[in-house]
Formats: sequence, C-alpha cells, structure tokens
Amino acid sequence: MTTIRKAAAADVPTLLRFLVAMAAETGEAIGSTEASLLAHGFGPSPRFHALLAERAGDPLGLILYFPEYSTWRGEIGLFVQDVYVSPAGRGLGLGRKLLAAAMVRADWQPQFLTLMVARKNTAARAFYAALGLSLRDEADQMILEGEGLAALMRP
Repeated sequence: MTTIRKAAAADVPTLLRFLVAMAAETGEAIGSTEASLLAHGFGPSPRFHALLAERAGDPLGLILYFPEYSTWRGEIGLFVQDVYVSPAGRGLGLGRKLLAAAMVRADWQPQFLTLMVARKNTAARAFYAALGLSLRDEADQMILEGEGLAALMRP
C-alpha cells in the first residue's frame, strides 16, 4: 500500500535525490542543493510545498508545488514545479495520486492546476494528456537571469 505525506526538513536529501534523478533522465542538471531546498521550502517563509509518495516507508515519488494567481481567470491555482516517480514506483498510479493530493492539501483552494513539460518528454506529455491536461495557450515561457537580470536591476 502506498501513502502520501507532507515532506519534512529531514526529507530534503530524498527530495534532492529525486530531483537529480529526474533531471538526469532528461539529460539535464539542477542547481538546487540540500541547503537551498531547506531554506526555500522549510524555513520561516516556505516558498514551496512538497509531498512524498511512499510504500512501506520507502520513498517512491515526490511533488513540489506552490500557489499561482491567474489574472485571466481571476482565480488562484496550483503550479506544479516538479513531479517525479522513481522507476520502482512507476505503474502504481503515483503520478496521478501525487497531483490529486497536492490539490487536496493546498490550503488556498486552487481552482486549476498548471505544470510545464518538456516538448521532448513524450511519455510525460502522454500521461498528462490522459489525465485531461491540455496546452494552456500558445505562449512560451521566458526567463531573465545572470547578466541580463543584473542589467535590468541597475539604475
């Protein structure tokens, strides 16, 4: 039997291990560290929430999420930053369970769920489509960081 529970500060090494594994599966790397996850998710003003899926105390998956406000909808939603199920947990319905658990446990009563998926991740795209997720719109997400961000911040 699998259970889903709120992640605690002591779970940060497990969260990081899963995030590194998820990135490795797509040929990428992450910038998060145990220290950054601890500070941003479990400090005095947490910026994300995390749940772990387990079977007999063995972690099998995670979801990291936070509130999102949509001016277009006039409602607050739930943005899924990361959802990952380990190879040992796949085929048990944990991806769906993690998404549903995040919606239920969010104390802001989200009216929609948003997530991003890489265009090349066809397995994830098929999974999300089977759940009923669709493309949000035709916009592409953009980011400003590094020197560009520093330049913006200069007077």
